Amino acid sequence: MAKTSRPHKPPRPRPLPTLGAALRLRCPRCGVGEMFDGFFHMNTECSFCRLRFEREQGFFVGAIYVNYAVTVLIAMPGYFLLDRYGATLTHQFIFWGVFVVAFPLLFFRHSRSLWLAVSHLLDPGDDRWLKSIPKQGAR
Repeated sequence: MAKTSRPHKPPRPRPLPTLGAALRLRCPRCGVGEMFDGFFHMNTECSFCRLRFEREQGFFVGAIYVNYAVTVLIAMPGYFLLDRYGATLTHQFIFWGVFVVAFPLLFFRHSRSLWLAVSHLLDPGDDRWLKSIPKQGAR
């Protein structure tokens, strides 16, 4: 009796490689394509696997929350840590005032990248792109 083949369901993305690609500002699906073309300019899609980065209008609003959360998670304990070691209130306000303005600007690209990676982990979408990539060693 012949076996009937069922359609192959693509594997779910693995969290560590996906988040690693996000930290390197690479495409969360293939890990090859760069997400940014400049400091604030994001590519519309991956140059390698054609994953569309911005899914819909307002997709990256969640990245604002990621950016805010990381800023607060650094600033709050940092404030109390410096207070413990005797920093004056004036020095604290100056230091943390500059930090909470500069850090979100510097972390902007990573917060977007992490938001896209988490979205990709939860909903990887269509993986038909894998068939178009030549296999290792194939010519």
